[in-house]
Amino acid sequence: MAKKEEYHPLYEKVYLKRTYNRVVDTFILLLLLLLLCFRLISIKNTFNIPYFLAFLSESWFTFTWIVILNTKWNPAATKTHIQLLLQRVPDLPAVDLFVTTADPILEPPIITVNTVLSLLALDYPPNKLACYVSDDGCSSLNFYALFEASKFAILWVPFCKNYNVQLRAPFRYFSQSANTISQEDSLQFKQQWLHMKDLYDNLSRKIEDVTRDPNLLQLDGEYAVFSNTHPKNHPSIIKVILENKEAISDGVPHLIYISREKRPNHPHQYKAGAMNVLTRVSGLMSNAPFMLNVDCDMIVNNPKIVQHAMCILMDPKKGKEVAFVQCFQQFFDGIKDDPFGNQWVSAFEYIIRGMAGLQGPFYAGTNTFHRRNAIYGLYPHEMENDRKAGKISMQQFGSSKEFFKSAIGALEGNAYSSKQISPSNFIEEAIQVSDCAYENGTSWGKQLGWIYGSISEDVPSGLNMQRKGWRSEGCTPDPVPFTGCAPRGLISTMVQQKRWASGLTVVFFSKHSPVMCSLFGKVQFRSGLSYCWLTNWGLRSVFEVTYAVLPVYCIITNTNFLPQGLGLWIHIALAMIYYIHTLIEYLAIGLSIQHWWNNQRMSIIRTSILVLMMRLMLANSPLISHQFLW
Repeated sequence: MAKKEEYHPLYEKVYLKRTYNRVVDTFILLLLLLLLCFRLISIKNTFNIPYFLAFLSESWFTFTWIVILNTKWNPAATKTHIQLLLQRVPDLPAVDLFVTTADPILEPPIITVNTVLSLLALDYPPNKLACYVSDDGCSSLNFYALFEASKFAILWVPFCKNYNVQLRAPFRYFSQSANTISQEDSLQFKQQWLHMKDLYDNLSRKIEDVTRDPNLLQLDGEYAVFSNTHPKNHPSIIKVILENKEAISDGVPHLIYISREKRPNHPHQYKAGAMNVLTRVSGLMSNAPFMLNVDCDMIVNNPKIVQHAMCILMDPKKGKEVAFVQCFQQFFDGIKDDPFGNQWVSAFEYIIRGMAGLQGPFYAGTNTFHRRNAIYGLYPHEMENDRKAGKISMQQFGSSKEFFKSAIGALEGNAYSSKQISPSNFIEEAIQVSDCAYENGTSWGKQLGWIYGSISEDVPSGLNMQRKGWRSEGCTPDPVPFTGCAPRGLISTMVQQKRWASGLTVVFFSKHSPVMCSLFGKVQFRSGLSYCWLTNWGLRSVFEVTYAVLPVYCIITNTNFLPQGLGLWIHIALAMIYYIHTLIEYLAIGLSIQHWWNNQRMSIIRTSILVLMMRLMLANSPLISHQFLW
């Protein structure tokens, strides 16, 4: 009898022991419950409006703390085994790379170019990669920058791989390596380094000159399609900038520029609409079984990140249930001690790692590897059984026969061979599937792809997959996979966080809320409860502001909202223990007291401003689609 082959996992989930945190978090919950009980007992003798509002707010704080305690209880990290992957899977699967940008003013083309160059230079077979850049602003500046960068990429990619460059975004590499070149480096390397530095400086200068003065760019030849276009009114524009026609394993990946059609009378569905167009166009041109999406300012910091993610997605047992792999967001240009509270270091370490120990972290909208089958609506059990290809209809996917054929191939596990891929052969069909009316009468944005109805498209899209029984996993290799640009000021920070808070509040009241997904789907109870930390973010500010204004109101009206006697001491002990505990958590992960203080201060500022914006959010009815809600 043949000996059964021993199973060696391609990745392991390591649960972190944080007994101290559990004990203190539980003690804080007991104090909160004790405070509520004391208020209920003494409510007959001290009842007034401020006292009642304080009770309501403290009840909400208690619920929020239960959510936090549940989320933090089982923190986990993943450990991947790349060598095992390469031994077992010598022919690595193809991966499509998505980069999204929308505004060349807020998102300068030189940043997008660096992100794209870092992706093209990944430590992965180039003939298995195809990079798609979605330009939702239909900017000739972005296309010019990518076109010029493609010439540089032909030299940059081999340079990175020949000399094992770690930072593969040129502006990061040259700014950090200028002081690290030593006498021990070979003469050839020094000459190559200087040559690449000169080429990049020239590229950067050309792009920044055109960005400052767009009139320098003549709209003829390749750029003629951008004449007479408006960011919100233009036809589909798809250009194959780089094409690895011979599928050379040491060449440069495909690079495709996409600007989907936009018309004033058609809703464009924000980033979710752009992601669905990228999914369809890539399905036609390369149809890779896995996809990575990043924002235009998230550069690759670990060139082996695709291999790390494949360890999770290709694991023969646990990997088949994973819909997406989320890499945590970190920033290379964050201001010291996080004065604007937008770097989220503590939240990722304690909250997101906690979610990773449950059904998996939420989809954060960037730095995420997706399984195409899951995006196409497949359920995990269908990966093993009949692959649903016989159950789908063309109406679900749209009128393109070529795309429907590629979708069936993806659902049946029949990916293109790298030698079959020739993106330029599918330009006509790609323009068809990127038209603004293509999705009419289809399942896109409902059951397929990224979910519509909220400007925070990432969370409902991730929940929709977990509702079907899929899991997600965090990917935390060393060095960190991606680093990005943090908002640099208070205004940009608040605009970003207002967008998140309003979009997440819409999700909480929709059919894609964690409550609905737990009751009527396969989202586990604890996982659904952990999502409430995220989706209740906007609502939290109402109770926090109410509690903050009670002292002022009580002074003016000569009333009192604080409990008396023992209840007051519970209140004081609770506040002291909470702040000391959070400070210790910050110090434990290497953050400073100033960092902690800045985050506490910004949480109050953020809360106050979000409350003022809640009315605008509720009044802005177009953001809240009736179809999305029910």
